[in-house]
Amino acid sequence: MTPERREKLLRVLHNRQADLAVVMENVQDPHNISAVMRTCDAVGIQDIYILNTKIPRHQKFGAKSSSSAAKWLTVHQYEDAQLCFADLRKHYSKILTTHLSSDAVSLYDIDFTESIALVFGNEHAGVSDEIRVLSDGNFIIPQMGIIQSLNISVACAVSIYEASRQKKLAGHYDRISMPAERQDQLLTEWGFKELD
Repeated sequence: MTPERREKLLRVLHNRQADLAVVMENVQDPHNISAVMRTCDAVGIQDIYILNTKIPRHQKFGAKSSSSAAKWLTVHQYEDAQLCFADLRKHYSKILTTHLSSDAVSLYDIDFTESIALVFGNEHAGVSDEIRVLSDGNFIIPQMGIIQSLNISVACAVSIYEASRQKKLAGHYDRISMPAERQDQLLTEWGFKELD
């Protein structure tokens, strides 16, 4: 491993945001999942949760759309919604779903300096009723057109870049947010070796 590669891995790890995660519920197209992974890596999200209660577990994701992002992320897959949310509750203080409802808040009114997991739903049906009940609330991405929905990978990108913007302003990228033990684990998984 070159010194430049080591430096890059350390810089990426420093920018990982342990208090922000993305959850995808029954997303069918592996290329959509891979596109989300690529964006998560870009803004420093390490943990992605994939919940498949109505479709088979994904065996692989679209390599072209992810640019191998899955290699650098921690992907948690679940078939049980209750178990998934129990694990989410251990790590995030708030869980919000994308859902157009009368009580939904604007994406721009969310305080992303808090610990948050964002849930994105199926390409056709959106977030299920079961998941909305388990969550703490809904949010929407304000739109000015006739069609009031976005492709999941686009919706996720818009949302987590707003989270990234807020976190940058709050100085979250200026400090390491991940426990040392987790950092060491990730560096080992990434093939990091100390210089002799």
